[in-house]
Amino acid sequence: MGDLDIRAAVAEDIPAIVGMLADDPLGAQRESPDDLTPYRSALERLTADPNQRLVVAVREGRVVGTLQLTIIPGLSRRGATRSVIEGVRVHADERGSGLGSRFIEWAIEESRRENCQLVQLTSDVTRTDAHRFYERLGFVASHVGFKLQL
Repeated sequence: MGDLDIRAAVAEDIPAIVGMLADDPLGAQRESPDDLTPYRSALERLTADPNQRLVVAVREGRVVGTLQLTIIPGLSRRGATRSVIEGVRVHADERGSGLGSRFIEWAIEESRRENCQLVQLTSDVTRTDAHRFYERLGFVASHVGFKLQL
C-alpha cells in the first residue's frame, strides 16, 4: 500500500472529504461542496464525541479516502458494544488499489480495540459494487434497513 497513513480528520481535510462524498450520482444529489460551513460544524461535533472516529487515508500528503466509525454501547446481545461504519469513500484515482480493504480492516481492528462484538454498515441498494466488496470482506446482508427523512 505504500506510504499510506490513516489518521483523524482535521478541518483542512474537509474540502477533500466533501469532494469524495460528492463524487458519485448519489453524493452529487446530497452534498454541497460549494458551502463547507455545515461540514465544519459537523466535524466539530464529531471531534468532541469520544464514540466517533472520522478518519482520512493520506498518501504522499494527499487525502485519498475517508470513513466514519461510530462506537455504540448497547443493552441488546447481552450488553454488546457494536460499531457502525459509514461514509466510506475512496478517491477515484485510488479505486482498485486495495485502499478500501485496508480501510475496512482498520475499522474492524479499531472496533476490536473498543471491545465491540459486532461491526455493521449500511449501503444504498443501488451500490451493487459496494455490496460485492463488503461480502468479499466477510460482511453478510442480514437485515432490511429503513430511513425516515426529517
